Amino acid sequence: MDRSDSIVLAAGCFWCVEAVFNSLKGVTSVVPGYSGGSIKNPCYKEVCSGRTGHAEVVKVDFNPSQISLSVLYDVFFASHNPTTLNRQGNDVGTQYRSAIFPNSEDQKQQAVDAIERAKSEWDEDIVTSIEELTVFYLAEDYHHNYFALNEEAPYCDAVIAPKLQKFRRRFPELLK
Repeated sequence: MDRSDSIVLAAGCFWCVEAVFNSLKGVTSVVPGYSGGSIKNPCYKEVCSGRTGHAEVVKVDFNPSQISLSVLYDVFFASHNPTTLNRQGNDVGTQYRSAIFPNSEDQKQQAVDAIERAKSEWDEDIVTSIEELTVFYLAEDYHHNYFALNEEAPYCDAVIAPKLQKFRRRFPELLK
């Protein structure tokens, strides 16, 4: 039987991150949610206020025999700008921070190693934080598979589609 593992990542708007990771071979599930904050069961409106401390995140379930955590981290660093503090493009606030939420010491060490690898790809300092995963709160249903269900929406067309195209050109061998 195939093994399964998961990692929680924050890289700006979770709609963008979900679209990228959903297209990878070996990824079995990607769900949007919230982590890293101080209130229980936050809703989207509360997280968007920037006052909860939560980041928009995705929980990526994957089969390590098909795709390694190391590759997932490399995709993570290549698919967003890890040098901008609390911001991705026009999305600004702590809820859009770049963060990794490992669920084991091994995942934490691999995150440290991935940051070191990513430094050669960026001219500015990487500001990605490694934060303890205390709890993952599932986002509201309407956020799930947002890009796939709303490709024609202005945000999807202007922000997610170009990001996805860039990702697909860089990592064609990883695509489903």
